[in-house]
Amino acid sequence: MPELPEVETIANGVHARARGQQVLSVWFSRYPQPFLTRPARMARALTGLSIQQVRRIGKHIVVDLGAGKNPSSPSIQWIVHLGMTGRLLYCEATAPVATHTHARLELDSGHELRFVDARRFGRLDLIDLSCEPSFSGPGTEPLTIDSVAFAALFHGRRTPIKSALLNQSLLHGVGNIYADESLFHAGIRPLRHASSLTRAELERLRLSLQKVLRAAIALGGSSVSDYVDANGIRGFFQLEHCVYLRTGKPCRLCGSPIQRILVAARGTHYCNKCQK
Repeated sequence: MPELPEVETIANGVHARARGQQVLSVWFSRYPQPFLTRPARMARALTGLSIQQVRRIGKHIVVDLGAGKNPSSPSIQWIVHLGMTGRLLYCEATAPVATHTHARLELDSGHELRFVDARRFGRLDLIDLSCEPSFSGPGTEPLTIDSVAFAALFHGRRTPIKSALLNQSLLHGVGNIYADESLFHAGIRPLRHASSLTRAELERLRLSLQKVLRAAIALGGSSVSDYVDANGIRGFFQLEHCVYLRTGKPCRLCGSPIQRILVAARGTHYCNKCQK
């Protein structure tokens, strides 16, 4: 599943290319799974509006649209969650339409925004800002959270710290890849109870998490499965992974073989020597 760096990369790419363009027409597939809002309602609401801003909140892409180009006055938000295999692509309107395309937004530049999702675990939703609050996501933003708020999230939680990092109601956007990598860089074992971590360890984890996420964004995310950016290009951060999917390979710091266990039914990778 695309995580924070991948979603950030896609949102930034779409924003750079589609900002200011008007939606001329909208097409949705006949499959019901991707739609949290009825397709007909979404099509009516989106048609004729201009894309003012595209941004990430947690693992969601938020497309702000309005009658003008001013990003401070959107009237509609189109919410895209990529699920396991979803892609949001910006392409020429004449480009071949991929199998499993579920949304096509025709833009006045001769391009389209296309949502493609083979497994149909992604979701498309609409928020009418005249009667609904702006989308805020389920948890706290990990890139900007301060040390006090970060420590408070894990106070008294006797779940493994890996499980807590994956809890989207605590920190939204963090998934399996970046939880494993951040715990490695912080030197913390994934099975440690969250409540057992000292303030110094939690601060080390916060800084490691933010450093890893920013490095991944700079390299366009991790392409370990289906992920590509808005132009269909793979990311490069998978080349920097220290533990994720490196089971049995030597630790980049100490040379010990990387271990794999299950935590909350998720494959979890760590160094038995470097992480305490």
